Amino acid sequence: MPEPAYPSEARHIAFRAPEPNFVLAVTLMIVASAFFAAMAGLIRYGSEDLHPFQLAFLRSAFGLLLMLPWLMRSGPGILRTRRFGLFTVRGLTSAAAMFAFFWALSQMQLADAVALSFTAPLFVTILAVVFLHEVVRARRWTAVAVGFIGAMIILRPGGDAISWPALAVLFSTLMMAASIICIKLLSRTESVNAIYFWMVLFLVPITFVPAVFVWQDPTWEQLAVGAGIGFAGTVGHLLVTRAFGLADTSALMPFDFARLIFSAIVGFLFFSQVPDIWTGVGATVIAAAGFYIAHREARAARSAGAARSAAEP
Repeated sequence: MPEPAYPSEARHIAFRAPEPNFVLAVTLMIVASAFFAAMAGLIRYGSEDLHPFQLAFLRSAFGLLLMLPWLMRSGPGILRTRRFGLFTVRGLTSAAAMFAFFWALSQMQLADAVALSFTAPLFVTILAVVFLHEVVRARRWTAVAVGFIGAMIILRPGGDAISWPALAVLFSTLMMAASIICIKLLSRTESVNAIYFWMVLFLVPITFVPAVFVWQDPTWEQLAVGAGIGFAGTVGHLLVTRAFGLADTSALMPFDFARLIFSAIVGFLFFSQVPDIWTGVGATVIAAAGFYIAHREARAARSAGAARSAAEP
């Protein structure tokens, strides 16, 4: 998703009021973080009675229903595409990420799971080299290494913290990084809303198959939980998308850390979960590495844009 670049001189003027678009983007990021934390809490609560795979299907189904008004307003022609194969890959990787993350949330503390999910930019950097042939220099590789050190601080190999649920979060994040690579490729020709709609359209049948084997008829309360998961996930995604359209990714990345704060609050208030100090330390290291990577990507994008502008007659 392209982000508008702010004038470089604006960053060096003391006491200048923030740009209105930036204030709005930050607000959207923080509100989105609250929605994502609420979604994680609902997944944890719902998994006490329903299998996480069934919750994944309910999240997909309700997410699709929420996007139908947009489709009716825009018309089915908005979904025309020649990149069906890439949409399929994105659907499969998103489903794998969802299954792993939902199961992990049912087994571990919310704050720990969210903290480990901050490794997504690290995996994206690695996959971008393999599939997009991006040139990554020493500084970004160092940031990737530092980020994984942060993950090891949370996992603490050889201690009690490392577990299958924690490894499931890392697998989920790897699959989400693969999905992000698909988004980068698709965004060259497809609209943001179309990309999201195609994802939930694929997720419904993909998540339904495993859900059949663990299915139990949900109560009205459980359906409400599934609807809440779908609503929170959809709204959070759309808010983040809007925020990245208003301001640089690198400027917004620090505010994504609010997800951990909100998740820790939800875990404490509703599940009596108290994250230890190492979760905060590791998450801070991972977030700092992710921020640096986003900052370098934004600089590279601005340099490429300037080069294209200079080359134009």
